[in-house]
Amino acid sequence: MDEATKHKIESMIKSEKVFLFMKGTPEYPECGFSMRVVQILKSLNVKFGSYNILEDETMRNSIKEYSNWPTIPQLYINEKFIGGCDITEAMYNSGELQELLK
Repeated sequence: MDEATKHKIESMIKSEKVFLFMKGTPEYPECGFSMRVVQILKSLNVKFGSYNILEDETMRNSIKEYSNWPTIPQLYINEKFIGGCDITEAMYNSGELQELLK
């Protein structure tokens, strides 16, 4: 990944306390996993930024390299990589996500 792409990713992650790299948009998720993470965040009334990785092949591959995580969606909170749908859902069900978002 080049430095410009890395800087772009870091700028997005820093732009909001909660940031989601996803397929589609929060209004129109384009995969069930992205939709589930959006539903969880919305149920908690969390303001979050997002980026539709389907719009840019370079970003789609680079975010996977940046996080060392092979799948999308990818959730970041306070600039820290949290995980994908399964991890987000497990943290939500245990209450850990709610604590992290306080």
